[in-house]
Amino acid sequence: MLYDRNYVVQEVTGGLGAVKLLPIVWGFPDYTKFVGKSRELEAKYAFNPDKAKEVITAEMEGLGATLGADGKWQFNGAPVTVIGLIRTEDERKIIGDYVATQLESVGFTVDRQFKTRSEASPIWVQSDPAECLYNYYTGGWITTEVDRDAGDNFSFYYTANDYPIPMFQAYAPSPEFDEIALKLRNNDFNTMEERDQMFQQPMDLALADTGAGSVRVWINDSKSFTPQTNKVQVAADLAGAVAGSRLWPYTARFLAQEGGVMRIAQPGILVDPWNPIAGSNWIYDMMLIRATSDWGTMPDPFTGLRIPQRVETATLVAQEGLPITKTLDWIDLSFEPQIDVPADAWADWDAVNQVPITVGEKYPEGATAKVKTTVCYPADLFDKVKWHDGSPLTLADFVFQWIVTIDPGKEDSPNYDAAVAETVSAFLAHFKGFKISSTDPLCIENYDDLYQLDAENNINDLTSWWPEQFTYGTGAWHSVGLGLQADADGKLAFSADKADAKGVEWMSMIAGPSLEILKGYLDTATAENYIPYAPTMGQYVTADEAAARYANLATWYTERNHFWIGTGPFYLYRVFPVEQTVTLQRNPDFPDMANKWSNYGEPKIPVAEVDGPGQIAAGEEATFDVFVTFKEQPYPVAELAKVSYLVFDANGTLVTSGDATNVAEGQYQVVLGSDVTGAMASGSYKMEVAAVSNLVSVPGFGSFEFIVP
Repeated sequence: MLYDRNYVVQEVTGGLGAVKLLPIVWGFPDYTKFVGKSRELEAKYAFNPDKAKEVITAEMEGLGATLGADGKWQFNGAPVTVIGLIRTEDERKIIGDYVATQLESVGFTVDRQFKTRSEASPIWVQSDPAECLYNYYTGGWITTEVDRDAGDNFSFYYTANDYPIPMFQAYAPSPEFDEIALKLRNNDFNTMEERDQMFQQPMDLALADTGAGSVRVWINDSKSFTPQTNKVQVAADLAGAVAGSRLWPYTARFLAQEGGVMRIAQPGILVDPWNPIAGSNWIYDMMLIRATSDWGTMPDPFTGLRIPQRVETATLVAQEGLPITKTLDWIDLSFEPQIDVPADAWADWDAVNQVPITVGEKYPEGATAKVKTTVCYPADLFDKVKWHDGSPLTLADFVFQWIVTIDPGKEDSPNYDAAVAETVSAFLAHFKGFKISSTDPLCIENYDDLYQLDAENNINDLTSWWPEQFTYGTGAWHSVGLGLQADADGKLAFSADKADAKGVEWMSMIAGPSLEILKGYLDTATAENYIPYAPTMGQYVTADEAAARYANLATWYTERNHFWIGTGPFYLYRVFPVEQTVTLQRNPDFPDMANKWSNYGEPKIPVAEVDGPGQIAAGEEATFDVFVTFKEQPYPVAELAKVSYLVFDANGTLVTSGDATNVAEGQYQVVLGSDVTGAMASGSYKMEVAAVSNLVSVPGFGSFEFIVP
């Protein structure tokens, strides 16, 4: 209540934003679905500095603080000082300054510490919150794909389940919030009606000290643009723009020439170390990392539905009654009363003996799953796809990906990391089994109790098991294996949390002192033909294959001076950490044609306009017209899912809602019956409409204000 979000949106961002209280992105499907609840909370927590001061005063006095004659809070004779870690590169400098001013207005002393991303990162990412190096940080998060299901955001932003850095690991929400957040994260419900009720609970609790305690104070949802010259073409994502798009490296090209050097400017790169297990998560680092990566499936940049990249065919078998729907033809969807998990599928990992634990061993009485996915890759996959160092992609890379997903979360593992243990525990709570059902072609079955509402999105990073689906980047077994040895020996650590706890370097596979350490392990691995997790991986890797891979990696390191290899359309050619410059070069061995994804041009986002009477009489029917267009032409009815409306009173309270009626191509009507208008008190009202397209997941919004005298 202390912050005027409308002021920030209008004055600080120049209107390029929207008021934000919750981890639900403006305009995405769940925002549209729960806009009534959002408006209710926006009204409850609207800018009210007097109320904010009243609440803060009561809390501070309860903690034993006193308000001095100078209007400043004191505790044990010293001023209560709040340290603000304020980023300087964008509008967050002004926002952080504004937050400080508002805190000072209610009696706090604020230490404003203005820092760039590189200066701030070691403090907020790596430091233990108990060290009190900062009290608030002007964080910024970008959603890199259209989020069709925002249910997992409550778990990510308010619990210790998902992000292995000290600040997140210190979160301690109420048991009620933690339980409901984990259920939404895992889609632990049976109907959409049950989800709708469940979803609205953490919306309340995220803002209450009896829930998550507002460890996130959201201010605004930024809307931004990416400037580019008219000489180039590149696919952008409706959520993540160019920087967050997975398609950008597949589609970036000059319009009037073949080849050439393209220079891309970003606000900041090489902020944190790169490693694929728990390295840099900065959006502009990830933009470069994605260029070196390839994928089993990718999100459609306009709809958020997964589309196949390397996966050739996919099937989804779901338990009867689950609210899963299918939109695209590339996946087959069916339902069965019960899905039994094969006894020989891998259900868990024995970190001591380094072997899988089968379903038969973990569940002697058998196990069932809510969903079974089967992905098959092309028959020539292992002939066509190579790592950047020239090593062929093999089945061992898929097996390694599965092992590394689980092993660091096991206390008996030499690579145990407390920061990822929560994530692994949450994964194993729903994961039921992994099975290689065919090797020629490669087909992988995955059994799980976690499911996505869209059939297509069930074929994702943790079900296709494509070996570049590490959390923070790309990695082959022979390159990541060097890091595993360094981590196990306490010379380096994959995560910032573990590096801080052990007092060692946070591992970077592209620059810095980590490289010399990793080079030492490469020499040892070469001499010993080292195979990570040998009791299992030894079944998929021969000594000759290991020797060939290490020879390739040694040549690569000599030429490139880093250990970052992937299978993507670009490879990491040179890294200049001081200059903060990275050079990527086209991967000549990449198997796809350059025009494979060239059909992604301009998204067909609808434009909605509302017209009607500026004044209506209570108790009389009122009709409003809604016009939906694209480039000033009527939006085809067949391409629209629905046009919905909401009516709010002057306090932001939802009065009524529903779907508009189609009356002509691109034209709809909203009729407020006499029963609705009869219940309206005198005052001003606002109608908001949302035109939801089948082609893009961002609706077109329009609004109209009227009064009831």
